[in-house]
Amino acid sequence: MSKKFVLSENFINKYKRKKAPFGFNGLGELVYMRTYSRIKENGKNERWWETVQRVVEGTYTMQMNWIESHQLGWNPWQAQKSAQDMYERIFTMKFLPPGRGLWAMGTPITEEKGLYAALNNCAFVSTKTLKEDYAKPFCFLMDASMLGVGVGFDTKGAGEIVVKGIQKDRDEQVYEIPDTREGWVESLKLLLESYFHGQAPMEFDYTKIRPAGEPISGFGGVSSGHEPLQEVHEDIRKVLDKNSGEPITITTIVDIMNLIGKCVVAGNVRRTAEIVFGEADSEEYLDLKNYKVNPHRETYGWTSNNSIFAELGMDYTAAAERIVDNGEPGFAWLDNMRKYSRMKNGGDNKDHRVAGGNPCLEQSLESYELCCLVETFPDNHEDFEDYARTLKYAYLYAKSVTLGKTHWSDTNRVMLRNRRIGCSVSGVAQFITHRGLGELKNWLNDGYDVIQEWDKMYSDWFAVPKSIKTTSVKPSGTVSLLAGATPGLHYPESRFYIRRIRLSKHSELLEPLEKAGYKTEPAFGSEDTTMVVEVPVDVGEGIRTASELSIWEQFSLAAFLQRHWADNQVSCTVTFDPKKEADQIAPCLNYYQYHLKGISLLPRHDYGAYKQMPYEAIDEKTYNDEVTKLGKLSFGVIKNEEADVDKFCNNDSCEVPPMHGDNDDQQYSN
Repeated sequence: MSKKFVLSENFINKYKRKKAPFGFNGLGELVYMRTYSRIKENGKNERWWETVQRVVEGTYTMQMNWIESHQLGWNPWQAQKSAQDMYERIFTMKFLPPGRGLWAMGTPITEEKGLYAALNNCAFVSTKTLKEDYAKPFCFLMDASMLGVGVGFDTKGAGEIVVKGIQKDRDEQVYEIPDTREGWVESLKLLLESYFHGQAPMEFDYTKIRPAGEPISGFGGVSSGHEPLQEVHEDIRKVLDKNSGEPITITTIVDIMNLIGKCVVAGNVRRTAEIVFGEADSEEYLDLKNYKVNPHRETYGWTSNNSIFAELGMDYTAAAERIVDNGEPGFAWLDNMRKYSRMKNGGDNKDHRVAGGNPCLEQSLESYELCCLVETFPDNHEDFEDYARTLKYAYLYAKSVTLGKTHWSDTNRVMLRNRRIGCSVSGVAQFITHRGLGELKNWLNDGYDVIQEWDKMYSDWFAVPKSIKTTSVKPSGTVSLLAGATPGLHYPESRFYIRRIRLSKHSELLEPLEKAGYKTEPAFGSEDTTMVVEVPVDVGEGIRTASELSIWEQFSLAAFLQRHWADNQVSCTVTFDPKKEADQIAPCLNYYQYHLKGISLLPRHDYGAYKQMPYEAIDEKTYNDEVTKLGKLSFGVIKNEEADVDKFCNNDSCEVPPMHGDNDDQQYSN
């Protein structure tokens, strides 16, 4: 068993009674308690100081074991000093690890099972190599998704293999599925191989899978039972039966991947996400979400964002017309992803192996590559010197994650070489409002240089390559809510709004929320199982709303961050008025294709108010009236739960809703 790094007890004692600076009138704390507070061995749930302690100790344990296993020299005193500084900056939410890290770092998931892949946000796999291993890309997506990783994939494998079909005249094979993640993935592999290799029919014995409702140790939550797995087996059989005897099609590839995503979402790991990349000139690909053409996909097509590999100089007119209808496709300029780091630095071509990206498209990725993202909040700092110190520890957390091997050899081969990370910025709208765009430019440029200096220093100390890229802008979600920050570069839909959170009807979070005066009511359509909590939110004085920014200004801001900060990519969803700005989509794409690596767009449709909207804009008076009703929120001893999660950007994975129509501690060695 590996050694464990432990923070000083005297240091930790100072934080046990400190109030955590959760944002947005209790919303941040509610999200934390619902999503990231784990149950300890004594049956009590973690407090924020304990979660931060677990995460920091887990991070420095990874560092210590790496340094000592390679006999590179570990200095406990300097490590303690460094860890305490990281602790302070996470506790005060100057930066935060990804949701995956808040949940899994320093737990048996990593320290006993060695599933370091679970610390990463996102991945990409290409189907181009289907000839080499027919089932591998599909199994990788399922395995990674079940660990909570969002996965991108492409359709380049179309036509590469023939779906031979099963030999129905042969006796069926039976596989007894173990009650493990590995067992689920193996069942998928066996089913696919039976069709791809023309083998005997594959049947499954589901009796070992625990019944629905039973707890899942380690990852938390409860079992969904065998039904989602059995359903995906049956659905994939139908898909492959239709394609039997023919080369595998684009539709078949995406169908299988989307069905896997649907299964995983139903199978307790609810924060998965997918993105698929296809060719701009493929009508088959572009029609995947046209449910008049593909009615069979309507129940699972929502599991992926659909984007195209856009060619520089292409005609964007046809794509723009589709976007007005449903917001797709998104755009990924692969040439720019490969050629450029930050746009201001000119082409360097060091990322020439890039093949795609993650579901929110803030990371360029090679096939089978994972990435870890951390989130910094510049507006939560007094000055740049303070922010520069934060960047050191945000970088160090992400770099430490790259020291953990995964259980996939292809992934290790890429990650050991690239050491890719993504240090992100959130609260951009707040920073611009309070300090101006010019100051943001200075902080971004100087901050980027700081990260490069630390990368050189720590890479030398770890004796690993420098990270091929280090910065990005992710869309964020629940993590930014903890800190009271606007997500990524995006502006809010309204300064004042009601945020509704869904909880189990039996959640122990409900009682303290109701005592503090928060409105709760049964969830419409799920009255017997689910409650909805309303939290009034004020994002801050003077902050403009998304509808006040033109389509051109939103593109411009994304390009600004791609130029001055992100050497990976900027995740940006441009919202637009389809009545007033539809004709501007193609010109915007035509101009900014030379300034961006990726972009997505979404029309703002007024569907009218509907019952229990996740976000409901309100005016200042209503906000003040609601706030005056609230008392002190104090969560007692509660049991963590895996709640039904709204299908938006949660836990750092973009989930798509169904569409309607100092250097004193630089090294811990002597």
